[in-house]
Amino acid sequence: MNSGTLVGSLIFAAVLVVVIAVLIQLMMRGWRRRAERQAELIGNLPQMPAEVGAATSTIRGAYLGCTLSPAWNDRVTAGDLGYRSKAVLTRYPEGILLERSHANPIWIPQESIAAVRTERRMAGKVGARNGILAIRWRLPSGAEIDTGFRAGNRDEYYDVLRAGSPGPQQRKEGAA
Repeated sequence: MNSGTLVGSLIFAAVLVVVIAVLIQLMMRGWRRRAERQAELIGNLPQMPAEVGAATSTIRGAYLGCTLSPAWNDRVTAGDLGYRSKAVLTRYPEGILLERSHANPIWIPQESIAAVRTERRMAGKVGARNGILAIRWRLPSGAEIDTGFRAGNRDEYYDVLRAGSPGPQQRKEGAA
């Protein structure tokens, strides 16, 4: 290889590295700006009550993230809601608790739940036929989001789906 070709190759490699670094920086800035815009919309998440009844079911799996309803691909990035992690979903008569690895737990009160269903896709994740458990619920701020969870064994969804009927407030609204 002559020196002209070597110098040209090194310059091309350096330009390529700079372009990739700039693209990554732009993506990170976009993620942060999206989180800032959504912070007001999302507001504060509900706190788990001091006392809850006995757990009706517990499922180990993965927390996939939250999306703004009804768009299955509009990921929520505010706080730590946009990060996937291992999780344990526990169903109580008062609501659903998602305990996530390296992230804050998410408490979904029963009266906030609009629907519990299975989906094929959510926020960049496409699963096997109806492999994702999607919980649609209303935040205290009034925004409605879907929270995605994927269990290792999809047969475990039955208890959560059966108990996932909307709270009394949503039943009245839906009946009208």
